[in-house]
Amino acid sequence: MAFLLVERMAFMEQENMIVTEELVGVRLDKVLNESFEDYSRSYLQQLIKEGRVLINGQVAKANYKCRLNDQIEINIPEPEVLDVIPEEMDLDIVYQDDYVIVVNKPENMVVHPAPGSMSGTLVNGLMAQVTDLSGINGVLRPGIVHRIDKDTSGLLMVAKNDVAHESLVNQLVEKTVTRRYVALVHGVIPHDNGTIDAPIGRDPKDRKKMAVVESGKHAVTHFKVLQRFKEFTLIECRLETGRTHQIRVHMRYIGYPLAGDPQYGPRKTIGAEHGQFLHAKVLGFVHPKTEEYMEFSAPIPTYFEEALANLQK
Repeated sequence: MAFLLVERMAFMEQENMIVTEELVGVRLDKVLNESFEDYSRSYLQQLIKEGRVLINGQVAKANYKCRLNDQIEINIPEPEVLDVIPEEMDLDIVYQDDYVIVVNKPENMVVHPAPGSMSGTLVNGLMAQVTDLSGINGVLRPGIVHRIDKDTSGLLMVAKNDVAHESLVNQLVEKTVTRRYVALVHGVIPHDNGTIDAPIGRDPKDRKKMAVVESGKHAVTHFKVLQRFKEFTLIECRLETGRTHQIRVHMRYIGYPLAGDPQYGPRKTIGAEHGQFLHAKVLGFVHPKTEEYMEFSAPIPTYFEEALANLQK
């Protein structure tokens, strides 16, 4: 049975971008597909057909060849009703009360639905197991306070009401949430710990990727070495900020890209079928109601454990 919910999608009303040098001469539909990964190719093509994509204020066609400094405006319609279908997934819910849920997300699972991709996400699974979720983020992201990448496993906090949602978001903004990850990287890091303070934004050469760029948003990652292998290093990362792909981008930036991550590291890697070796192991926050600090931990997935065992042989 589908949940028919009224969408409050103020955050999706409009998307804007300016065509940079590497996108000159590229078809509009391809530019959009490469630049806005939250939307499916078919959904973006539908918006173009409906005249909702403007170039310099004028309706554009899919085969339009982009020019330098073209201003692209995408007007996303606000749907009155959407079907988000609960799906039984037997999610690993680590903790739950009337205010918050802590869930251990498996790898290869997207956190929330997006137009054109409405099933198989963590939200679909939560809706089958939990009847009350915060509505602040609308029907596509009910209760979702923060995200981790599709191929990253580990702990996420989810709000069950709007009071909890506001409290948890404020803690993220104030950088008081504890978030520690375990990652396996290529190369042997010689020093025991370090801090990477480098701004992150869209990669100007590939809009589907993030990169360290001067115009990016402030981003800080602290890391310490847990174990060294012949060609790899196991590290723990503590996030001070939460930028898209932050750990993956920062570790690549200092020359130690994540294993299993050909998008940011070498194509020849280990475990690429599982995605990057990155696990959100520890999550801590102040409870929205009791104001007590709570901290949770989740063991690394089996495939991660097996990879480490093989490296020790």
